[in-house]
Amino acid sequence: MHYPSDLTGTHKPQEREARVELGVDLESLAAWMSGQGLGSGAIVDAVRLTGGTQNILLRFSRDGRDYVLRRPPSHPRPNSNETMRREARVLTALAGTAVPHPGLIAACSDESVLGAAFYLMEPIAGFNPVSGLPALHAGSAAIQHRMGLALVEALAALGALDHVALGLADFGKPDRYLERQVARWQSQLDGYAEFAGWPGQAALGDVAAIGYWLDAHRPASFTPGVMHGDFHMANVMFREDGPELAAVVDWELATIGDPLIDLGWLLATWPEPGDEGAVSVKPWIGFPTAAELVAHYAARSSRDAGAIGWYAVFGCYKLGILLEGTHARACAGKAPRDVGDRLHARSLWLFERAARWVRHGLPAAAQQGTPA
Repeated sequence: MHYPSDLTGTHKPQEREARVELGVDLESLAAWMSGQGLGSGAIVDAVRLTGGTQNILLRFSRDGRDYVLRRPPSHPRPNSNETMRREARVLTALAGTAVPHPGLIAACSDESVLGAAFYLMEPIAGFNPVSGLPALHAGSAAIQHRMGLALVEALAALGALDHVALGLADFGKPDRYLERQVARWQSQLDGYAEFAGWPGQAALGDVAAIGYWLDAHRPASFTPGVMHGDFHMANVMFREDGPELAAVVDWELATIGDPLIDLGWLLATWPEPGDEGAVSVKPWIGFPTAAELVAHYAARSSRDAGAIGWYAVFGCYKLGILLEGTHARACAGKAPRDVGDRLHARSLWLFERAARWVRHGLPAAAQQGTPA
């Protein structure tokens, strides 16, 4: 797809409609790329990979090279542009490390070019397991088992990075990072009361008790490092030809904090026997147990995973509060009700799981083969 230059500043109706659909002004993008030495001529084969309220991903070709553009949604949140700049910065820092990630080509912090900050990255050859497993992966327990281990190897590699040496010393606020977490997320939950029709915190069970437990059992110290901030199956891509990771994606919540939170976040969504919907990957025939994930991480990291139960409970707590926000907005008519109800059910599931882990601890092992 190509939009020819129009010196009059007007465009044919079909060109304007296509531009709106793509969410990107390809003429302005091409002009900027030329200034960056990124090829010449028309942008062709442009296709929107995602959209709606999510960040815009646009794949296209120019001068024989393929690109993926990432920018905030057409109706961005107040911090969307700064988030995009931070994401580009962390991808720049990850270049040459052992952490699988999208290769950054160029970034533009000038919002006047496309109406928002954006960056260009290399296309990733791979698949997201939540979108479906290829036959090779769906039919092999051994491949699935290795996929799970590859996940925690990426986390161990990320946690081993020296963020200061990578130029990320000011990328976050690690001082008292763990001490701030419960109050920060309880405050967010309290804020949902502004949405008319939301039944309130009481409908979620004893969330406050989980917060009290987290504050009372918080690890005494940690070594700061780079965190992904949203590490789970939906934010990774695997190679088509085997079980290895192609890339960890969606770095918009990356910061400097306690990297063990990423492992706890993964465990919060990992299935146990009898769990329904812990992760959206089917078939689930060979993935490691939660205990195997922790052991594999501990064998490859200098970080002390002895308090991993705390991090897993915190993962449930934070994610449950985040998902409940959509339910609160749906109650007030500011989000689709069916989506809000579905995420409310997931929040309840997470808080119940957290409460169970508070009472009994993480399971020593979980049998494989539980469908998710």
